[in-house]
Amino acid sequence: MKRKWIGPLIMGLLLWFSGLAQDDLEAKKWLDQASQKMSSYQNIAVDFDYVLDNKAEDVQQKLSGDVLLAGDRYVVNLFGSTQIFDGTKTYTIIPENEEVNISETDVDDTNTFTPSKIYTFYHSGYNYALDRVRTVNGKKAQFVKLVPIDSESETSSVLVGIDVDSKHICQVIETGKNGTQTILTAKTIKTDQAINASAFSFDEKKYEAMNYLINR
Repeated sequence: MKRKWIGPLIMGLLLWFSGLAQDDLEAKKWLDQASQKMSSYQNIAVDFDYVLDNKAEDVQQKLSGDVLLAGDRYVVNLFGSTQIFDGTKTYTIIPENEEVNISETDVDDTNTFTPSKIYTFYHSGYNYALDRVRTVNGKKAQFVKLVPIDSESETSSVLVGIDVDSKHICQVIETGKNGTQTILTAKTIKTDQAINASAFSFDEKKYEAMNYLINR
């Protein structure tokens, strides 16, 4: 199974849009409010639904996942695999293949996903405009439509849904130029939880004992 990982996915995830007014102040206000609110927490834990809908290929995939974010560290569980970023290295654990892929990560690289970039990605590279209010999991959400300035982007648009009351990002809908949609919907969002100090650590000895292949 192809794993479109949450680095790209969330960046890809919370993130994407040509022809809209860059100075749509009302849209920017909503994005700024969500950014300020969600970046104020020490950590965020989200259970979410993931839907991939490719009508051209008659493919629809529905999965559930979860992510824990703290500063520039994160742990994501999706596609039956786990990805950990400890602030320096990224570890992708794939039980199906009994392997772990380890890579050095440069957080200053503009192409590198880190949680802090989720809340500021719209500052450059995108035009945006206010979209309509929709209901997400029984709650009102104001959507903002983003369009990449780069005409060669594979993304046509991204709709970012912001809970009217909490100002949390509750849904992201990415539409590709081929018509494929990727939808991430938060089921629960918990903030400033007591988390284990080892939550973002990778125990290499554990996986060596399980005879996993460690790829660097």
